[in-house]
Amino acid sequence: MPPVARILIIEDEPAIADSLVYALRTEGFAPVWRRTGGDGLAALAAESFALVVIDVGLPDLSGFEVCKTIRGASAVPVIFLTARNAEIDRVLGLELGGDDYLAKPFSPREFTARVKAILRRANGGVNAGEIRTPVSGLVIDEGRCAASLDGVRLSLTRYEFRLLKALASRPGRVFSRERLMSLAWEEPEASFERTVDAHIKTLRAKLRAVRPEPDLVVTHRGIGYALREDG
Repeated sequence: MPPVARILIIEDEPAIADSLVYALRTEGFAPVWRRTGGDGLAALAAESFALVVIDVGLPDLSGFEVCKTIRGASAVPVIFLTARNAEIDRVLGLELGGDDYLAKPFSPREFTARVKAILRRANGGVNAGEIRTPVSGLVIDEGRCAASLDGVRLSLTRYEFRLLKALASRPGRVFSRERLMSLAWEEPEASFERTVDAHIKTLRAKLRAVRPEPDLVVTHRGIGYALREDG
């Protein structure tokens, strides 16, 4: 039998945390609850988790700060929970490396469905091994949902990896935001085009950190994005 997926919940409201723990246990997951951002980060430092659920409004650190710290060391999937539903909050969370965003109130069924969808994407890679792309120095490992550039491992979120994989499949081709959403998101109709922009922005920054010039992701204003052909 496959190991039970351990899921970390960082949520300061006991009633909400209890409902999330119950929903996850009912679906066969192993939830771990921590009430503050500091305690959540300590738990992450001590053991591994398949996914992290973070409330944006924590008493000590904001959920965004917690996610930023996590992304400095790990690509573990992150779902944000918030009482706010402003698009700017969604975009900020995605720019910081979040994989999904749920605005309160939400049903336990919707929550577990989002968890399952993210874990499917995280574990659904084909055992294809490393693939040398047409872009010099860029290697994509579909089996591990990982990528490297010039020998440096890229710490990518799931959506960043899927976007890079799509762009690398045909360097030079301009992909519209709508097309990228259909390739990278399981439910593209529930996402925003700005979501693509947010993930492209963070993906571009990670590529630039390894290879500053030329910019590998090229913006075609009003059309979409492409991966530079000559690498």
